[in-house]
Amino acid sequence: MIAEDTLQQIIQRFEFIEAQMSEGAGDIAKLAKEYSDLRPVVEEVRAYQTLLRDISDAEAMMDDPDMRELAAEELPVLRAALPKAEHDLQLTLLPKDEADARPAILEIRPGTGGDEAALFAADLIRMYQRYVEAQGWGFDVIENQTTELGGVKEFVAHIKGEGVFAKLKYESGVHRVQRVPSTESGGRIHTSAATVAVLPEAEDVDIHIDPSDIRIDTMRASGAGGQHVNTTDSAVRITHLPTGLIVVSAEKSQHRNREIAMQVLKTRLYDLERARVDGERSADRKSQVGSGDRSERIRTYNYPQGRMTDHRIGLTLYRLEQILQGDLDEIIDALTSEAQAALLAEMNG
Repeated sequence: MIAEDTLQQIIQRFEFIEAQMSEGAGDIAKLAKEYSDLRPVVEEVRAYQTLLRDISDAEAMMDDPDMRELAAEELPVLRAALPKAEHDLQLTLLPKDEADARPAILEIRPGTGGDEAALFAADLIRMYQRYVEAQGWGFDVIENQTTELGGVKEFVAHIKGEGVFAKLKYESGVHRVQRVPSTESGGRIHTSAATVAVLPEAEDVDIHIDPSDIRIDTMRASGAGGQHVNTTDSAVRITHLPTGLIVVSAEKSQHRNREIAMQVLKTRLYDLERARVDGERSADRKSQVGSGDRSERIRTYNYPQGRMTDHRIGLTLYRLEQILQGDLDEIIDALTSEAQAALLAEMNG
């Protein structure tokens, strides 16, 4: 049972913000953000309170001989709806990750496995690109260093849309593939891997970068078969001296490259800060869907068996082809549900 005092405080806060906005008082942008965050919570609170009142009314009707039969029909239905209403309400009351609504930076790099790992990295890029397109989001390539065989040495993309990070944040980690490479004449199954990182996009208020902390170099774009190869000295490399982070952007416009590289650098620094804060907050426990450690093996794609296994939640699906075509909804929904269940258990514990 959720405390009625807690629910009333939420409604009172919502009504106060509503009144402030109608009067044009306070910081309207800040109030509008809190209002939009609270509105779905208040809707669940009111639906839950209405259900409780309906149950109470039906119980009172049991004492009325004329209404008893109707109440006896209604009560079991109303009571059966209560657990789901409580669960839905608890979900809306869970602490929110402020980054969930943000766009994201997707980074993919081959791991162990040489050329086969680079080819697998390219397969993962296509998988995510198709998923992103199905969501109606934007997919802008920032860096794409390719190999002569069509594999990928390093890939960075900006994914734009509402709620991108919430959907993709559990994709970070080591993805492993088991298959017979096209170059393998003996038909032996090889295992290789690629690392995926999904970072919430930083906003200007999140990170301040001191100009004296960075070194900016311009250079000629290069790379075997790379998407952004050109003949001008337009590529920009920014080195963040305190952390050693290096970001490269190689669009045709040098000015645009500085903007892109700075945005990616801010995003990586923001991710480092989030990891530090989260590490301090959760040093005594480990989330059931992964620690956020990108060296953690999270998923295996087994081609001979047509199987995908997510090791964090023990989910195995035998429809590898559809998954590689970008059909990720079932996996993402399962990971999200597992994370919510862990938070609920913590909140109720």
